[in-house]
Amino acid sequence: MTAPSSLAEPARQAREGMIWIPGGTFLMGSDRNYPEEAPAHRVSVDGFWIDRTCVTNREFARFVEATGHVTLAERPADPADYPDAAPELLVPASAVVQMPERPVNMGLPYSWWAYVPGADWRHPRGPGSSIDDLPDHPVVHVSFEDVAAYAAWAGKDLPTEAEWEFAARGGLNGAEFAWGDELVPGGVHMANTWQGEFPRVNTMEDGYLWTSPVGAFPANGYGLFDMIGNVWEWTADWYQDHARIERPCCVARNPRGGPEETSGGSAGPNRQTPRKVLKGGSHLCAPNYCQRYRPAARLAHPVDTTTCHVGFRCVLRA
Repeated sequence: MTAPSSLAEPARQAREGMIWIPGGTFLMGSDRNYPEEAPAHRVSVDGFWIDRTCVTNREFARFVEATGHVTLAERPADPADYPDAAPELLVPASAVVQMPERPVNMGLPYSWWAYVPGADWRHPRGPGSSIDDLPDHPVVHVSFEDVAAYAAWAGKDLPTEAEWEFAARGGLNGAEFAWGDELVPGGVHMANTWQGEFPRVNTMEDGYLWTSPVGAFPANGYGLFDMIGNVWEWTADWYQDHARIERPCCVARNPRGGPEETSGGSAGPNRQTPRKVLKGGSHLCAPNYCQRYRPAARLAHPVDTTTCHVGFRCVLRA
């Protein structure tokens, strides 16, 4: 990795709960795994601060108390956006994973996902659940609109995909995982992922069936927790294939994904849903499905979709 010789923080007080990332040049993406990660290409980023952990339920509750923000999952859908939807599908709801009792077609994700009325950040598994005992777990069921509002309130921003991946690698340029090239080094689980046959059996060898408290697993080389697993994390970038992102030279500096792209419309015949890049994988990533518990992994996610396994963290730029 090409980076400044000193990892010292700038000559000013460190931001509370954040880590200074010195910036540098790294190999972004991967040619060894899923096609959307290719091609691997050299990228440079400037130094920035990033939250040590994902934003927690406790922190998000402070934001909601201070602003009165109502998340997307807590609001009924606009019938004008979904003209063909049944009325019962327009109530406040969010996507929650279900563990099927019998084998399912792995090509049909709706075999294990359900759109659950009453599921939201306060009720992560549905209306019968709560976050009373989960104050230090990452907040989930938050849309891009919600996380952008939090970042603005906090005086921060959301990381670009390049910033996020650089930080996740922790100084290990080209390593498969954020901690090296072995998924479970010495039998020690380094992140909250799925063990067993997804989606039916989670043997919980890492100790968790759902989310884990932030900081439950070892930090990476930069002192950041849960950059891999636990929950996917929003970035500021619109999703675009790596091969299509324009670069003025052989090394892109501070690249931004875009311009905005859209996916097939899931909200009515004339509506298309823009997608942002998610990074890091989640507690639902398993060896037999979605091996995206790696810094290079990426996922295109609609900005208006909330689920039980997507959260976020923020950055400050120098």
